[in-house]
Amino acid sequence: MLISRAARAATLAACATFLLASSACGTDESDQVTASPVRLYGTDGTMLNSFPTELGDRADLVDGMKGTTPLTPLPEDFKDRLRSIDPDLTSFVYAAETYDAVLISALAAQLAGTTDPAAVAEQIVGITNGGQRCETAVTCLALARDRQDIEYRSVSITRGGFTAAGEPSTASYATLHFDGKQINDAKTEFLGAGFESTASNSPPPDAARAGRNGKAPLVLGGLLPQTGDLALSNPPLAAGAALAIQEINAAGGVLGAPVTWIDGDDGTNPTVAKATVARHAAAGVHVIIGAGASGISRAVLPDVVRAGLVLFSPSNTDASLTELDDEGRYFRTAPPDSLQGRALADVILRDGPQQIAIVARQDSYGEGLQNIVQSELERAGVDPDRLKLITYQPPEGTDVAAVDFASGVREIKESGADAVLIIGFSESAELIRALADAGVPLHH
Repeated sequence: MLISRAARAATLAACATFLLASSACGTDESDQVTASPVRLYGTDGTMLNSFPTELGDRADLVDGMKGTTPLTPLPEDFKDRLRSIDPDLTSFVYAAETYDAVLISALAAQLAGTTDPAAVAEQIVGITNGGQRCETAVTCLALARDRQDIEYRSVSITRGGFTAAGEPSTASYATLHFDGKQINDAKTEFLGAGFESTASNSPPPDAARAGRNGKAPLVLGGLLPQTGDLALSNPPLAAGAALAIQEINAAGGVLGAPVTWIDGDDGTNPTVAKATVARHAAAGVHVIIGAGASGISRAVLPDVVRAGLVLFSPSNTDASLTELDDEGRYFRTAPPDSLQGRALADVILRDGPQQIAIVARQDSYGEGLQNIVQSELERAGVDPDRLKLITYQPPEGTDVAAVDFASGVREIKESGADAVLIIGFSESAELIRALADAGVPLHH
């Protein structure tokens, strides 16, 4: 039942003590009447089975939290193949996107007839559009060796191919639900987004061009979040990359030689990531797979371009990266947040919240998605006065003190929010803990 703004204002006035401090007005019994449970919502950085571990012995605070992530229904066979790489895998978020980024890179080099990064980059968009459809490393590489134009479709690229900007034209999103300390797969819903008509229809360069400098082996370098705030997302990324390398080489490799993989950490930190890019350039890497976070890719892309390499991310979603001046060297298999924002707004609106707080990292990913969700909510008819936007400076290293969310929690309580969307990474656990410590009743 919706509550009028006047009625809510009266309630807030009567309970000013609750809103400005950690205890509700009146007795404990009154607290139960006046304090509406707050629903928590998350995004791809938190909707992971590994996220509750960040809360330690208070992991049950995520019970009832829901949110979205780019995810397509994954075949059980693909999950089993990933588990053969990492038997302890508990999440598959961005595993398929990483697998596809690696395989597309290999196919591009095979079709180009060279490992020259510029020639590889020219082939990437065309590999996903037009030509003969193929879905496995064996069949796609066989076609590429015969220099046939192909239309790659696989676990994350199932409908439309890439746009001219080098990113998916269509996407699948999953709505995930925490029951207790784990995501309940039985409640997962999938939603399609985007339009196949936005895929590029430009033909790829002549695949018969061969003999350029830069023959095999193709060397790929990882730029994945092995450490830092996004480290909890690394296992499925690493498993997806390792599985693709294994299957490419089992299918005969690229240009007659096995593909080489060199590990690398982005640290969820520009300084760490830049150092990794420099090492990859010195080691002869042709294509870098990463970075994990959009802001990290934005920070290192100039270094990648100067080194004459390709940057191919499986998990960047910042919508503004679409317009980045990348000299044709940046690609991603993750869809932009312009698509995810609509799905996320729909999930929130289904619950009919009266006041919504959106808490986001102060970076291109956090503020970008925050603005998109705000726009989608307002487009759906939500009064701007019912939205509270809060940002925070994310930690920049493992030795930095935890984020102090005290002022953010105070703003949430003062706004009377009954829904809180959290756009962040592992540090977001501290916000949930701070809400609970401040007496905010969380919906379970």
